[in-house]
Amino acid sequence: MKRGKKYLEALKGYDKATLYPYEEAVNIVKKLAFAKFDETVELSIRLKLKKAQAVRDTLVLPHQFTGEKKILVFAKGDKAEEAREAGAAYVGDVDLVEKIKNGWLDFDVAVATPDMMKDVGRLGPILGRRGLMPNPKTQTVTFNIKEALKELQKGRVEFRSDKTGVLHLAVGKVSSEVSQIVENIHAVVAEVERKKPADTKGDFLISVAVSSTMGPGVRVSFK
Repeated sequence: MKRGKKYLEALKGYDKATLYPYEEAVNIVKKLAFAKFDETVELSIRLKLKKAQAVRDTLVLPHQFTGEKKILVFAKGDKAEEAREAGAAYVGDVDLVEKIKNGWLDFDVAVATPDMMKDVGRLGPILGRRGLMPNPKTQTVTFNIKEALKELQKGRVEFRSDKTGVLHLAVGKVSSEVSQIVENIHAVVAEVERKKPADTKGDFLISVAVSSTMGPGVRVSFK
């Protein structure tokens, strides 16, 4: 992959082979960020997983760094009213299903009650590609609408390892305080370690790195 001049220049600002303490690694990432926008700080964790294994869950990060999310709720009757009272941006049932089928996607996360999934399931090709499909594993298919919205509004995020055993998750912005980014990283690493499969022998975490949206990865000494 051909890299730009600014990226190549950033590579000169640190030692790629060195494993840095969390705080120092984040400081380097902030220093090397060169984009004109407020880049996202991303955490990448390589895990020791078998082919059929994956690590997936949700957590609320200690420090939120994104704006308020537009939450859409697929629900009927009392549950629809509960969603409105809990602060959902959009609430509906088959009307919203049809609206989305016609191309409308002005929301950040979708929640659905289980009885709505027969209709919502028809949106799989649309919502699935964008990571917006409600899923019981991420607690976005539930009758406990009030609690789900409360967690999402507090900044609940989903993490999931990919086919190569690597997990990527945003943990802050370049403009965020170093201490807040580090606390978010610690929270993610601790939660991921709790998901270690019972049959995994030895170290579960193989490597940890942090980077900005446009910048190079900085390896972290996580042990």
